[in-house]
Amino acid sequence: MQSKQSYRLFIAEKPSLARAIADVLPKPQQKGNGFIKASNGDVVSWCIGHLLEQATPEVYDARYKKWQLDDLPIVPEKWILLPKNNTNKQFNVLVDLIKSADQIVHAGDPDREGQLLVDEVLNYCQLPPNKRKAIQRCLISDLNASAVEKSIQHLRSNQDFVPLSISALARARADWLYGINMSRLCTIVGQKNGYRGVLSIGRVQTPILGLVVRRDLEIEQFLPKPFYEVYAVLETKNNETFKAKWQPSEACAPYQDEEGRVLVKALAENVCQRIKNQTGIIDKVSNKKKELAPPLPFNLSALQIEMAKKYSLSAQEVLDICQSLYEKHKLITYPRSDCRFLPQEHLKQITGVKSAIANNCGDLQSAIDNADFNLRSKAWNDKKVEAHHAIIPTLRQAKMAQLSANEQAVYQVIATQYLAQFYPAYKYAELQIDVDIQNGKFIAKANQMLSEGWKVLFKNKNNQPDSESENNDSNGLLTKLVKKGESVQCVDAELISKETQPPRPFTDATLLAAMTGIARFVKDPDIKKILRETDGLGTEATRAGIIELLFKREFLRRQGKAIRSTPIGRNLITGLPDIMSTPDMTAHWELQLEEISKKEFTYQQFMQQLNVSLANLVSQLKHTRLNIKSTSM
Repeated sequence: MQSKQSYRLFIAEKPSLARAIADVLPKPQQKGNGFIKASNGDVVSWCIGHLLEQATPEVYDARYKKWQLDDLPIVPEKWILLPKNNTNKQFNVLVDLIKSADQIVHAGDPDREGQLLVDEVLNYCQLPPNKRKAIQRCLISDLNASAVEKSIQHLRSNQDFVPLSISALARARADWLYGINMSRLCTIVGQKNGYRGVLSIGRVQTPILGLVVRRDLEIEQFLPKPFYEVYAVLETKNNETFKAKWQPSEACAPYQDEEGRVLVKALAENVCQRIKNQTGIIDKVSNKKKELAPPLPFNLSALQIEMAKKYSLSAQEVLDICQSLYEKHKLITYPRSDCRFLPQEHLKQITGVKSAIANNCGDLQSAIDNADFNLRSKAWNDKKVEAHHAIIPTLRQAKMAQLSANEQAVYQVIATQYLAQFYPAYKYAELQIDVDIQNGKFIAKANQMLSEGWKVLFKNKNNQPDSESENNDSNGLLTKLVKKGESVQCVDAELISKETQPPRPFTDATLLAAMTGIARFVKDPDIKKILRETDGLGTEATRAGIIELLFKREFLRRQGKAIRSTPIGRNLITGLPDIMSTPDMTAHWELQLEEISKKEFTYQQFMQQLNVSLANLVSQLKHTRLNIKSTSM
């Protein structure tokens, strides 16, 4: 730009967002080289993802071109960011605009990564303190004009988001330090033992690979064990029958496994003999009415898991589809969200969203007609919403024929979950009958649906629930109640022989679920306790890419829907110290990064701890043997 006049500069994360911002600014507009100028002087420019990247080790010191054990760990004293070669032209355009702009509006995506990638360009420009403090933040999660206009009218100070940016910076530097040092170290050690490739290590990718390898080994090493269950067939005074399952007493513990299953057939046979043709007494009758609230709207991981289950789509496929629905078609809100709640402000848009769904998805007309839009689920909660909210349909009306089959499927799933917020709770009765037979405890359980509520939306083509039904009244107990103290006759005893089953291989859905619920796989009890509410391996934006990277590096392979480890991936994990291949360390880091974003932990504390652990790992691994064979050998 040649003009020296003052102007307001909007910096978007990518061109699609920049176009959405420009669309609501005054016209006519001038399209320049890497920017759009509105008639009021406002200018919109953009990044193309990260315009800067961490310098490689040899930039810090030429000797690092050669991979040597004695140089590790490599820890820069002063970090260097360099413009990416393939986007250098846009970077230079943006730097010139930043330096000459009177006012700057940061319009990166509303997440940790979006905050950092614009901030790092601004930091690179070394702006004067007063200009830096004046930078404003525009949070856009819906690319439709009315939503963008509203976001521009509610700008915040970019200073409010400094902790989020520092958290993202700490994560980026931690990934560099861990990835560079551990990959070099493992590759050198592996090559000493005959491996000819590069062994890529990452603080998130390696524990994910570890999950799959350990699951595969569990399956292969699994030895089925027979176990036994006993059911009493009971008859009431009205000649009605039901079954109750034997609950072994503490005295049976020596004959059970850790999950309480009876392993000795003679014990189960003895129980059958003792109870047959005996009288039992009803010890307890419990009939509880329960409710299940509608499932919350989706965040990205929950949506990826759902689409993997229903349509066998990979995490990356779902992310790509969502980006298209958001950027190209403007049919959904910001997709890389980790939040499943909605702001109260969104209540004003219910009518518009409902109309958009009706236009875009005729299959959901009945769902709309039967919804009660005066209902308010727990999804609307301002306290649970930070930079972005759950993924929901926008006000945009479009011709669905322009969408691919998978785009239509994802949109319909998102829309259905949104409509579920306007349906009543699923109601059911939970009955339990405890019976005493010859001093043995037997329990009969049954659930019965009372009101279908929101579950009516989730039936398959055969009019059956998509998931396992709560309606399990196989005993007929709810209509043929007995009372406490009544006697029943044990007319028969059934001995059921079963075998323990191996764990199932990971699939896209279960691996994503494991990444978002990583506390289940953490060994340290203190970390496990902390992570129950805040756990997660990777971020919403990175999980899909990390899984795909493991396939690309031939550490993982697909076997139908199953995700299995390759020999290279397996040998790598079995050769590494547990701390590198289990989620404990990286889950703890994720917790600290979250604390940094909330000002509960500092960047300095995080990096100091990281450098200590890095030095310890280097010292330990230098003397490790990694016996990994190249696939070509």
